[in-house]
Amino acid sequence: MTILPDSWIREQAEKGMITPYADGQQGKGVISYGASSYGYDARVSDEFMIFTNVDSAVVDPKAFSNTAFVKRKTDCCIIPPNSFVLARTVEYFKIPRNVLVICLGKSTYARCGIIVNVTPLEPEWEGHVTLEFSNTTPLPAKIYAHEGACQFLFFRGESPPDVSYKDRKGKYMGQIDVTPPRIL
Repeated sequence: MTILPDSWIREQAEKGMITPYADGQQGKGVISYGASSYGYDARVSDEFMIFTNVDSAVVDPKAFSNTAFVKRKTDCCIIPPNSFVLARTVEYFKIPRNVLVICLGKSTYARCGIIVNVTPLEPEWEGHVTLEFSNTTPLPAKIYAHEGACQFLFFRGESPPDVSYKDRKGKYMGQIDVTPPRIL
């Protein structure tokens, strides 16, 4: 696998791989976002699902209850201590068939004890990416909407896969909203 540079990312964005696309790093007074040398720093939208355990629910990925979340649309989300928030990217992604995308959290958040987790974007997956922000600190933590959240790294496979995410009709294909766990 080969990591792909900014010129390839720009070329593919012009074909609709990333919408909206910010060419180059945008960062004056905000957590940076946009194209970098070998990646793309995506922004978090203003839609958040904040985990709360008011009803003493059990977190079960096979029987997940949406009542464990409070939905908020805001420019600044507060994550409770030792808790997490689901959000989504501003950008909509359409991954090419021969590409796998890995995501890493921004160092600005990591240095504050806020971990951003995203599973790989598989070949031919598309949608707004659901992001998970974990607050590992004993204090409330802020997430800023419309600012950088994580960096996507694009890797080209030696050949396209026999079966892509689109081919197998993956359960998170085409997601628009913040999407909690699903079991088919």
